[in-house]
Amino acid sequence: MKFLTFIKEGKETLGILTEEGVIDLEAALTEEPVKDIPTNIMDVISSDTDTLSSLSHFVNSLLESNNYSYMIKEHELHFGPCVTRPNKIVCVGLNYRRHADETNAPYPEVPILFNKFSNTLTGHKQPIAIPKVTDQLDYEVELGVVIGKTAKYVTKEKALSHVFGYCTANDLSARDLQLKTPQWLLGKSCDDFSPIGPYLVTADEISDPNNLRMKTYVNGELRQNSSTSDMIFHVDEIISYISQHMTLYPGDIILTGTPEGVVLGKSSDKQVYLKPGDVVSADIEHLGTLTNSFIEEQLV
Repeated sequence: MKFLTFIKEGKETLGILTEEGVIDLEAALTEEPVKDIPTNIMDVISSDTDTLSSLSHFVNSLLESNNYSYMIKEHELHFGPCVTRPNKIVCVGLNYRRHADETNAPYPEVPILFNKFSNTLTGHKQPIAIPKVTDQLDYEVELGVVIGKTAKYVTKEKALSHVFGYCTANDLSARDLQLKTPQWLLGKSCDDFSPIGPYLVTADEISDPNNLRMKTYVNGELRQNSSTSDMIFHVDEIISYISQHMTLYPGDIILTGTPEGVVLGKSSDKQVYLKPGDVVSADIEHLGTLTNSFIEEQLV
């Protein structure tokens, strides 16, 4: 299934993408009540397999009924982040060979981890204000991994069984802030620096997360064009490694690194960072295209 979060009457609402449109789950349950069906994405992520099976059955029954009064057209939605309240956001740096090459960095021997916070989350089609403290805002398409089962000391062989699903992410990075100190946090954690979505796609729909095409377009120009197959540490290795050091909980997001093609990787005379008016689209095979426009920060 493909889940999404949208804002309706100021409230985060759970939607499910189908070929006929987006099901407003709360509206559908009002018309056709069913017990124990979760209506927000965090509860869905934490649900057991029986609940997910019931949800799938409910969706199928709705589609078979041909009652579309609970359907919304996707282009009419005000999207929120596809995961709304993660316990933590863990990121992996320099995890693509050709990205390390373009930035003249050695391949890491173990995953380089850093964190982001929930203030960085925003959704598809939402405008992002460029902070006044940076002149070097960069894009990074990344595969987002969303944990579905608590994971601690998980082996590589069992790691993927702890994944609920995957999403497209853009790990926005203020390079001047990021490289000001050896610690990357400041350049990664400004408001709205982690747009994710449009969809959270359940793991059963992705046969191999380590072999997905990924692209970034800036104002329609192709900037990144690669595959998760270029990752140094694959998804199962990353989950296992993180779980040796901290417990991963349902809803936790792992951003797995970006491929080559970022502004930072260009020669200094060709580095043109994001500016107000730019539109960035990050696309990952089977997961959808995440698009955000950039605006000037309005100071209160």
